[in-house]
Amino acid sequence: MFSLFFIRRPIVAKVISIFIVLVGMIALTQLPIAQFPQIVPPTIQVNANYTGGSAAVVEESVTSPIEEQLNGVEGMIYMDSTSSSDGSSTIKVYFELGYDLDIAAVDVQNRVALATPVLPDVVKQKGVSTKKVSSSMVQLLTITSSDSTHDSLFLSNFASLNIMEELKRIDGVGDVRNMGERKYAMRIWLNPNKLSSLGLTIKDVNQAIKEQNLQIALGTIGDTGVATQNNFQYSLVSKTRLNSNKDFENIVIRENEDGSKVRVKDIARVELGAENYIWSATLNNQDTALLAIYQLPDANALDVAQKVQAKVQELKKRFPKEITVTPTYDTTIFVEVSIKEVIITLIEALLLVLLVVYVFLQSGRATIIPAVAIPVSLIGTFALLMLVGFSINTLTLFGLILAIGIVVDDAILVVENVESNLEKNPDLTLKEATETAMKEIFAPVISTTLVLLAVFVPVTFIPGISGALYQQFAMTIAFAPYLSRLLLR
Repeated sequence: MFSLFFIRRPIVAKVISIFIVLVGMIALTQLPIAQFPQIVPPTIQVNANYTGGSAAVVEESVTSPIEEQLNGVEGMIYMDSTSSSDGSSTIKVYFELGYDLDIAAVDVQNRVALATPVLPDVVKQKGVSTKKVSSSMVQLLTITSSDSTHDSLFLSNFASLNIMEELKRIDGVGDVRNMGERKYAMRIWLNPNKLSSLGLTIKDVNQAIKEQNLQIALGTIGDTGVATQNNFQYSLVSKTRLNSNKDFENIVIRENEDGSKVRVKDIARVELGAENYIWSATLNNQDTALLAIYQLPDANALDVAQKVQAKVQELKKRFPKEITVTPTYDTTIFVEVSIKEVIITLIEALLLVLLVVYVFLQSGRATIIPAVAIPVSLIGTFALLMLVGFSINTLTLFGLILAIGIVVDDAILVVENVESNLEKNPDLTLKEATETAMKEIFAPVISTTLVLLAVFVPVTFIPGISGALYQQFAMTIAFAPYLSRLLLR
């Protein structure tokens, strides 16, 4: 019998138990930690912008052609889209749980490329972006000015240039979004009455700005291919890009026959402002910039939050004194507290079970076996969780709590049966009594294990989002008793 091998060779059993504990402890330090398992379908987002287009025009000219090509992409569950009156088009493609998000991004990008030729030229010039979307938000960082010297435009631009890119490089961070983002732009506020009186159109203004605000390559002087006697070669650089209000105000829109000129300042007001004013971020009625930190699906939320705060503290050394960065919303606080409470419950359940075993067996020595078997089974379960790609979350920890009462059953049976054999036949040695006990209960232990697996394993085949929740819970309960039975053999 397989169990007799370990009874007669206890060192082998000890080595296997130690190995299971070590592997479980290593897995425990590597497993991602989250409040709940990853149940949101992998998502790819496609963004495009049709400047000046209404919602109906954007839907017809941009959204629909892209959707036609995206329809039926491999692994897709469904997709939704939004066409706004500001000219923006947003399409989200949702994929099956567990589908490789990198492959999904490539597939979507290829489909978008097929739709690009039929899109309006304005959309092509701005480009169509395809990116992975993470729904697991870790933190919201607010960037404020303590003395209110900086407005939301400055703070948003400061956050984009000095913080966002640094945070995106952190291991485990999936995305960083500037909520309420405002970028610096030269705003030209046209006066429609003056345009009409001068017989000008918006097209005339756009054309003049494009012609007079561009970078021109002037070439070189002393090119060795033309004059071999030249010892030096100079690159000519022209200052043709406009970068101030006065430069844009002096752009000539039209030159009249009498020599007079119509400039931008004659028909518009020019100022350095935000690229758009459709959204903004405030904190306690104070201008602020808002950065949302999203984690990768397999990342450790607590570890990501700690690394983000460490990076922010490092970056603060380069910030102006009046700039402050604080995490006003932190999901990891609740995750940490909830998991801490579950761990306390886990310890309490373990102690309660051992107390019940001691009261039932009335022997401190007999209680040692369940006291050793239970922790080994629970710790070894973490290795199996890592093997199947699970995380440490509320569901898996609750599964371990319930598994405590299950894994102790067979230990009680074995110990009680050994004690019974010793009482019936006092001449038996402890080793002989154990061998006899295992021969008597080996079949029942195997049967109960198979019945337990038959109950929980089929649950893991439930598909969809609800199935992902059941899988984490059921597999955890199944893993611990399986290891317990293995140890008892």
